[in-house]
Amino acid sequence: MTSIGGSDGAGRDGRVLRAPSLVSLAVESIRGRILAGELQPGERLFEERLTEELAISRPPLREALRLLENEGLVTSQPRRGAFVATLTDQDVFEILTLRSALERMAFEIGIPVADPALLDPAQAAFEKMEACAAADDRGALVQAGYEFHSRLIRIARHSRLEAIYASVQQQLLLCMSRNLIARERFYEDLREHAARHGRLLDLVRAGDVTAALAELAVHGERSFEETRPRPHEH
Repeated sequence: MTSIGGSDGAGRDGRVLRAPSLVSLAVESIRGRILAGELQPGERLFEERLTEELAISRPPLREALRLLENEGLVTSQPRRGAFVATLTDQDVFEILTLRSALERMAFEIGIPVADPALLDPAQAAFEKMEACAAADDRGALVQAGYEFHSRLIRIARHSRLEAIYASVQQQLLLCMSRNLIARERFYEDLREHAARHGRLLDLVRAGDVTAALAELAVHGERSFEETRPRPHEH
């Protein structure tokens, strides 16, 4: 099996180009698998299996798991090991409604957009989403989707709003991952998921705050409500 590690080399200008560490590569790989739904909420992360799959030793793997725990994507239990973090329906509802409130605030302040260049980072993130969808890379698509939303709120030019949004980044990633997987069960494929973000960006660019806010609603708690399991009627 090929190792996920690499070696340092010299660039054209003579400077040493440092390869990503084994720890950072392991973090990226495991994070992607969690966000893609390949590693399910509550699933135990067996060290022996992961060291074999990633072709690394236990020390860098354990450091990677510790970093993922700091991100909130992994939890650890004494004498039991590491597990993929689990969110309840209420957790998801609270996080997504918080996200929607912050994004609505950004839209209400920032539309019409004073400087079209403010949308360039969101456009780049959207194009990344399209590429991830075309490659059927769900984990990368989730991360690009977070990047899209976090770049889009910059139209408000409100540094404290951006800081609050960034403070719940990993929780949002977990929610977006769960929501995307749920929507796929309801026949929205990855390309349609990316396309919805393109429609939102077009409305923001057009300066239609009412239409943009209506479209924004389907990206947050409303989309979760549409796909969450309904209790059986008694």
